[in-house]
This record gives sequence, C-alpha cells and structure tokens, in this order.
Amino acid sequence: MSGTQSSTDRTPTENADVCIVGAGPAGALVADRLAAAGHEVVVLEAGPRFDPEKREERMENHLRPGDDTPIWGMGGPRDAYTSSGGRYYPLNAARVKGVGGSTLHWQGMVMRLHEQDFRLDSELDVAEDWPIDYADLRPYYAAAEEALAVAGASDNPFAPPRDQPHPLPAFPPSYSDSLFAEACEALEITTHSVPNARNSEPTDGESACVGYGTCRPVCPSGAKYHALRHVDSAQEEGARVIDEVPVQKLEHDGSGERVTAAVYVTPEGETYRQAADEFVLAAGGVETPRLLLLSESEQYPDGLANSSGAVGRYFMDHLFAGVGGRLDERTRQKHVGFNTTESHQFYDREDDSRGAIKLECLNYAGPAPSDIAMDADSFGDDLLEEIRAGYGNHVAMGALVEQFPRAENRITLDRSRTDDHGNPVPEVVWSLDDRTRRTIERANEIQRSVLSEMGADIEWVVGPDSTGPAYHHMGTTRMGTDPESSVVDPDLRTHDLANLSIAGSSVFVTGGAMNPTLTIAALSLKAADAIDARL
Repeated sequence: MSGTQSSTDRTPTENADVCIVGAGPAGALVADRLAAAGHEVVVLEAGPRFDPEKREERMENHLRPGDDTPIWGMGGPRDAYTSSGGRYYPLNAARVKGVGGSTLHWQGMVMRLHEQDFRLDSELDVAEDWPIDYADLRPYYAAAEEALAVAGASDNPFAPPRDQPHPLPAFPPSYSDSLFAEACEALEITTHSVPNARNSEPTDGESACVGYGTCRPVCPSGAKYHALRHVDSAQEEGARVIDEVPVQKLEHDGSGERVTAAVYVTPEGETYRQAADEFVLAAGGVETPRLLLLSESEQYPDGLANSSGAVGRYFMDHLFAGVGGRLDERTRQKHVGFNTTESHQFYDREDDSRGAIKLECLNYAGPAPSDIAMDADSFGDDLLEEIRAGYGNHVAMGALVEQFPRAENRITLDRSRTDDHGNPVPEVVWSLDDRTRRTIERANEIQRSVLSEMGADIEWVVGPDSTGPAYHHMGTTRMGTDPESSVVDPDLRTHDLANLSIAGSSVFVTGGAMNPTLTIAALSLKAADAIDARL
C-alpha cells in the first residue's frame, strides 16, 4: 500500500493546483476526487502515517492489561488544550492526528441527515436553516455511500428518500437485537438496521468483517472504512501526501482576497511555504478554526475568514444518553463490536421543546471478559468462574442526542498556554442548555421503558448530569449565504477569500443526531466538484 510509507521528502510541491490541510476522511476524499480530475494535489498532514500492517499489534496493546500507552499517539505538548465553560470537554479522548484521521478509530456508523435537519428555522423557528437542503446532497450521499462501501438494508421507514439500495448487504441483527425487538414491538417502537461503513463481504482487497469486536479504537482486519483507502487512491492518481508537517498558519496576498501559502514545519524543524491556486482546510472541527485564528494578520486581526466573527463559534457535539442492566438469560454481549439495530422513530421534532434522538440497541453492553480479568485478583478456575458470573447477561440502550448551536459554545485560543511549536492551544468552551437536558431525559424515559419491558434489572443510567460528548466536532465554520453570520458559502468556499474552502463537520449549520461522517463525505465531494469547476 502506498499510504504506509512515511514521507522522506517534505519540501513543497512545485506548481500545485490544490493544497489540502488534513488527511482524514474529508481531505482524503477531496484529494482523490481532484487528483482523478487531473489536478496537481498536495496534502499536508500534521500527524504520522500509521502502518496498517500493525493493526493487530495495536489491538493487542489495547487489550493488554496495564498498558496505558495511547493507541494513536495522542497527548503531550503537541496536543495540549484547555477546557472551560459549564462542562469539561475531554478533547484528546477521541482525536487522532495522522494519515486517516478519525477513521482510524471511529465506530463506523453512517446515516444520512433527515430532511427536517436542514430546515429547523423554517419548520420550528429554532436554530438556523442550512443554505442547502436534502435534495442538494442526495446524489452526493449516494456517492459517499459508494465511496465508503456502506453495508445497509435500506429498511428505515423514517429515513429520507433514496434512489438506490446501499452498496453492500446489511449485517444481520445480533442475538441481543432479537431480545430488544420483542420489547420494542410490545411498546410500538419501530426498529431497523444500522448502515455501517464496514465490509459485510470482501471488497477491493479488504476483508469482510471478521468480528474481533474491537472496532473502537482498532479494527484489526481493515474491514471498517479508513481514509487510507482514498489517500492511496489519490496517490495513485498523482497526489502527494506529506506527513508530520503541522501547518502553522495561512498567508494571504496584499489584497486580502486570496491565500498564497500554507506555512508548515517538518520534524527536523525546517519551515516551508506551500503555494497553490486553491486551498482546502480539512483539519476537523477544532483544528480548522484554530488554524484560521492563528492566521491573524494586520488585515485580518481577528483571524482569517472571520469577518463574521463566527470562526470557532456555534461549537456543537452529540450527547450520549443510555440505560443498562441485566437479564436472567444470556445476551451474547460483545459478540459484535458495533450496532446493528436502532430506531429513528423519535428523531424528527414535533416542536421546539426538544432536539432529535437516535436510539441505539447496543451490542457491547457490560464488561468484556478482558475487562473482568483485568480487575480480578483470582487465577485459574477461580478467575474463570468470576468471568462467567460477571459476563454474558448485560443489555443496554444508547442514544445520540442533538445539541443546537449557540454562539457561546466555541473553540478559541488560550494564549496563556502554547503547544510544541509555540502556538496558543485550542480552548474548548462548552456547556449544555435546558433543551438538550430535556432531550436526554426523554431518551432515558424511552430507554427505561424498553429495558423494563424486557424484564431487565436496571443498573445504570447516563442522564443529563452524567452525559458526555460523542466527539463529533461540528459548527465552528458554519455554512450560509450571509457573509455577516457565516464563514463559508453553499459550495464551502469562504466568503472572505476566493480560493479557500473548508471540508468537514465544522461547516454544519445544525448537527441533528446522526453520526456525521457520511454528511462530511457528501459535502467533501460537493466541495471538490466546485473546486474542480473553478480550476
């Protein structure tokens, strides 16, 4: 695989048409699309290339008792941050800096946003409408599902309309799904399959899912989609991907209308300027606004592309709500490391009293055998009995819950603390509002009713006071048609600079309650088409 080798030459690319910052799913898809169209593309990635051949070793390290080494190398001065506001935000808990980005460790669930998600202001007089609607993204959603090799049954009665089935067959329901199905039917809750960006059958040299169950943080087989697939494809088309070169700032011309270069640093401490005709920021919902703020100049004292003041603001995430317990029967927990059944019945909002809810039947309830063994003091037969007693009859329901955009939730710079290159670290200012709390409470209410119908002894609840983020960083460079209130236009080009585009979830206007990667992919393909047309 061409994507496994670390860069040896980190000097700039001459005569580049496009410079992309970030080699996660957004950057990889844009690079692949534009390189295939014949453009000279260079991708600058802050983190290293992780060798796919070492996936099993990484999985073993993750499971080995007493090994607290970060699986993907996060932490230290490079990744320093601060958190303020009403809730602490554990930013590094689910970030990856490296070629492949978050797809190296993500869950792999991929859903389309609902039609209502694009028009919350028009329908409910809350938040803002997107400047595009579902129909605009519909063909790009289909293309994204093909690109990510999504497995699904296309059986969701609440989902928006689609023109063709999912590319791969769906994964069958798990055994615990059948236990949930009976209770949900009694409560008139409609369930359906979960689209997953993992191979249900072999494709293009990648194996089918073999059920290790360690999907997060490591898929040892490579069956789950990872952006290296499109990094490799882009390189085969002539793109160049340079790893371990964190971009320090973007420079602009004298008129302030165009970006002229991305300034980056090599591991040896050399500083280079990468020039290009078009620039794309695809560094995620935290590092993208941070880089824009770091790129302040005399002409742009508040940061680049920030004439609206919206860069870094309207930070959103999804919140988790959950209820779990035990049954007096075996549930085969942990036999599947990802969700196969969910319900969107409570997703669309009837009024402005709550946000969207995506209910999930969890296949990874309770502890894994390795977790029990790590906490045990027993050995031999005694340990085996302890594992048997603590494993195998757990059930749980989860939910992703919507958080509406608020200007006070934001990514800004903490100028009192610097990273390993002397730059101010990102500060996450985050809190929950009453509407989000009500939505979590409603999710818990539904979850309790299902587990009670199953006859489970409820042992834990994750509610408004114990909830945490899903690490879906959205909204910090929002899309819109008004330059005074948004950062990018419907083609994801910044209002302030004619040759700077942004790809990723930072452009989301609202977040819904869907895992964002499929929408990231669809928007990235849309942005690539617009850039191709300009070139």
